Amino acid sequence: MKSVNRRQFAQGIASTAIAGCLLHAEPVCDAQNISATKLPFPLSIMLWTVWTDLPFEQRLANVAQAGYSNVELVGEYAKWSEADYASANAARQKLGIRFDATAGLHNGVGNPALLDAFLAEFKQALIPMQKLDCPAMIVLSGNVVPGLSREQQHQSCIDGLKRAAELIEGKRIDGQLVRLLLECIDPEENPRYFLQSAAEAIDIVRAVNHPQVQFLYDLFHEQIAEGNLIEKLDKHIDVIGLIHVADVPGRHQPGTGEINYANIYRKLAELHYRHAIAMEFHPTGDPVSTLREARQMASSATS
Repeated sequence: MKSVNRRQFAQGIASTAIAGCLLHAEPVCDAQNISATKLPFPLSIMLWTVWTDLPFEQRLANVAQAGYSNVELVGEYAKWSEADYASANAARQKLGIRFDATAGLHNGVGNPALLDAFLAEFKQALIPMQKLDCPAMIVLSGNVVPGLSREQQHQSCIDGLKRAAELIEGKRIDGQLVRLLLECIDPEENPRYFLQSAAEAIDIVRAVNHPQVQFLYDLFHEQIAEGNLIEKLDKHIDVIGLIHVADVPGRHQPGTGEINYANIYRKLAELHYRHAIAMEFHPTGDPVSTLREARQMASSATS
């Protein structure tokens, strides 16, 4: 996850209105055929990476054209009116799209002085999540805090997630249990970020020990930070609640870099992983075609 770009994108989102032609258009036939291809896990698109210059509803139409039915957000709805929510929901329902996760909280869980602010912000974020039928929130640790030890920040992450879990105990949105998904960021992207190690993030999630608190395994970040991607899947699939996909270097589509995504998809199928896998890359070519190819890679590897 590229947090700086996400924040810039979220801040730049303007309210949009649905064009009548979009609402009454059906997804093209080849997109329907692509979506019908059976996969053992749902595929999603992290929306901040594509079509940022288009109205929100047109971006959803492009998602459907690429053959996907899941989308992840980064607070694009921050300044929406009730009419904007209604338009977005009408578009996603028309296109058969669901919002499986969102991000964009300004506060993280790694600073004990900010935990009350984090909890207040998360509680408020549950309102748009409910409006959009979006059942999961991505959570960050925040940066290293001068004067605090690693042990103190590690414990703050545990404490913050435990307290947040109390707010969502048994709560469902769109029939799904609401989940918190803890994510790492690699040291090249943000050398000041506290939680750079998947191993430490997994330790935190296991210490929280709550079924609605899971680990977001971003394979791009972990390949840069520590590597050894498949072994972590083998050992920790029980606490992995979301996977993000991009190749290294460059954050482009699978097949452009050093990660063997075909082997990863096969391993995930073998492990009976059933949560979403989100494409969070910058396409090197036409986004619709590139996203279709990325979906086909996952399908071919698991068929």
